[in-house]
Amino acid sequence: MILSNLEIQRAIDEGRIIIDPQPLPRKKNADEYCPYDTCAVDLTLGAEISVPKGGPFTIDLTRRGGLAEFIHKHCDPYKITEEQPFLLERGKFILAKTFERIGLPVGKFRPYLAARIEGKSSAARCGILVHFTAPTVHTCWDGPLTLEMTNLGPASFTLKPRMPIAQLIIEEVHGDIMENPSQFQGQITPEGTGPKRG
Repeated sequence: MILSNLEIQRAIDEGRIIIDPQPLPRKKNADEYCPYDTCAVDLTLGAEISVPKGGPFTIDLTRRGGLAEFIHKHCDPYKITEEQPFLLERGKFILAKTFERIGLPVGKFRPYLAARIEGKSSAARCGILVHFTAPTVHTCWDGPLTLEMTNLGPASFTLKPRMPIAQLIIEEVHGDIMENPSQFQGQITPEGTGPKRG
């Protein structure tokens, strides 16, 4: 079952989901922007962007471990500001992250929650893929979400920090779970490195 906007707000208040900082305002007033759609909540773009570099190497996902560090080693980091946005050129690919930290804790509340991160139609209509092939945010996740972004559109696309960039859809998980943390759990960079890695 997908949670409505009011149920998302209730889950935040109860601590069943953590979105930090909390998306505000909770209600739309006149022409004011509200991040809560009927069954999703907007997430915004963080200030760190990583641009993968080409080179004489091959990516092999069958090798265990170390993927985040490998990607980190082969990326150029950028810090964007309102005054110095990043232009995502046509045909280019970058890694970014949400400004918000998302937490889906296992606790006293049942059913547990999981989520899906999806792009926004406004960016999609410009040819921007914001997050693709891996939208699932598993129960027990804690950290910002990585955005794998590419520009398939006809023009450069301006990326500024805190711009609404994606939407989070919250779903209930029925039944017990066996915890199996992602290799990217606790990530702090767009590539997936954390405080103990990279």
